[in-house]
Amino acid sequence: MFRPPERSAERDAAIEALLPNVPFDGWTMAALRAAAGPDADLLFPGGVTDLIEAYCDLGDRWMEQGAAAADLSSLGLSRRVRAIIALRLEQNRPYKDAVRRALAVLAVPGNAGVALRCTARTVDAIWYAAGDGSVDFSWYTKRAILAGVYGSTLLYWLGDGSDDDAATLAFLDRRLAGAGRLGGVRRRLDAAMQRMRPKAAA
Repeated sequence: MFRPPERSAERDAAIEALLPNVPFDGWTMAALRAAAGPDADLLFPGGVTDLIEAYCDLGDRWMEQGAAAADLSSLGLSRRVRAIIALRLEQNRPYKDAVRRALAVLAVPGNAGVALRCTARTVDAIWYAAGDGSVDFSWYTKRAILAGVYGSTLLYWLGDGSDDDAATLAFLDRRLAGAGRLGGVRRRLDAAMQRMRPKAAA
């Protein structure tokens, strides 16, 4: 798993100050300085991609905190995953334009590595918040499956104009069902990978 980017109260505060202005000024260092002070760009030496990666990480932490406060322990694993993704979308609703602009930056081919890290960490955070404790090969397959579900749901959400994300949540339910309720697909992938592994010498 990818290590998180640098975390500090100062970086978090700068991102929070910038977020309301992103729909108008974009993810730029000039916008950051205008929102958080003339030296705020020094907090993000990697530039705009560093800033966006830190924002994605902050969103992961918000999501984990919200999931812990919601106490989802009475739900089954798939329902917990669904509830946590719904929570992530709800938390981001005030910043939908900022999310859209961030994805546009990450879609640039040269930023593919940053996009991969952000997606991998978010998916891992969802499984962690849902209480997944796998340590075998299923750790990888579950995250690969959920990356596809979450990514497509996020893109659908960006075009959803409803106030309560109802259409997006219906789409998410279809994607989860289409993924074989996560568990069935994962077991088939695990079995296939086990068959591909070289057998130990007798």
